[in-house]
Amino acid sequence: MSPDPRVRRRLPPETFQLPVEKMRSGYHSDAYFTFTRDVLVSDGHRPRVLMQVFQRERSVLGGIDEALAILRLCSGRRTGAGWEDGWPQLAVRALHDGDIVDPWETVLTIEGPYDLFVHLETLYLGVLARRTLISRNVRDVVEAARGKPIMYFPARFDHWHVQTGDGWAAHIAGAIGVSTDAQASWWGGKGMGTVPHGLIAAYGGDTVLAATKFADRFADELHVTVLVDFENDSVRTALEVAEALGPRLWGVRLDTSGTMVDRSLWHELGRFTPTGVVPELVWKVRRALDNSGHGHVKIVASGGFDAARIRAFEEAGVPVDAYGVGSSLLRGSNDYTADVVRVDGRPCAKVGREERPNPRLEPVSWDDPLEDA
Repeated sequence: MSPDPRVRRRLPPETFQLPVEKMRSGYHSDAYFTFTRDVLVSDGHRPRVLMQVFQRERSVLGGIDEALAILRLCSGRRTGAGWEDGWPQLAVRALHDGDIVDPWETVLTIEGPYDLFVHLETLYLGVLARRTLISRNVRDVVEAARGKPIMYFPARFDHWHVQTGDGWAAHIAGAIGVSTDAQASWWGGKGMGTVPHGLIAAYGGDTVLAATKFADRFADELHVTVLVDFENDSVRTALEVAEALGPRLWGVRLDTSGTMVDRSLWHELGRFTPTGVVPELVWKVRRALDNSGHGHVKIVASGGFDAARIRAFEEAGVPVDAYGVGSSLLRGSNDYTADVVRVDGRPCAKVGREERPNPRLEPVSWDDPLEDA
């Protein structure tokens, strides 16, 4: 029998390669949570609580499977016989990665003996905050681009260790391509990219030669896309590359610095702000390619793009085929809060943080045969 398409599969806990022993010990947790656990354990006090998790934005949920993996593998307590697995004693309900969530909407509840999971609050809140920020930012640029591909390029702007989970968060939110294998690993993809400035420099600043060598090696494996701003003459370079590579060229990437004016615009100064990748530059490259019989060549725009700038380009009908977006996808915040809202079956919450049941929450289990199919 085919799996029920309504059941959305969660990533299995082992996907995340968690440092389980350190997480169980509280090494990565705010100390006051490990202190709380120690007080409860030493006092023999084991209240059964309901923990409720929410955030304050209209957003795109990311990191929920990773948060659940932390609970699945790291909840419990130490006993004389070793580690007592806490997961069987917890009732956990959650939304799914990629769900649109409203402000104050409960995305996760955890019910069970508090001493089994109190030490994990820092971890699951941090994961949710980071991944949801990425998912929300990516969804914003995807919607602004009106269905055009978004290339996810923020790897160089942050620590390497965040790439894998951030790549997944971008993927579920709609990014078409990521730049590192790590970012693509959780869905079995590969990193993609363009002929970079470094390779052009390695061939003496000859963009055509570098592009040709790149196409000789990779044209059968990926879409060959070439940066054409090395000499700050994007129209001329785009045409030269298109002539040299012919059908092997998928696209050219415009990436002019925001402090420079492309050579093709030098005679038009004064009528518009000319620095960086501006609509007038895109139009010049598009017309030049079309007029030379290279209408198949795509144009990728990058360099300081965010949702607002992409939206402005789209509303103006600028002929961009795909956008490369980097550091703007890491900006902002999307913080989460967790509150105990019930203790031993009775309401017990900080004032203003009462229980908010959410009928969209689903019981979490990796044992359902549909989940494993």
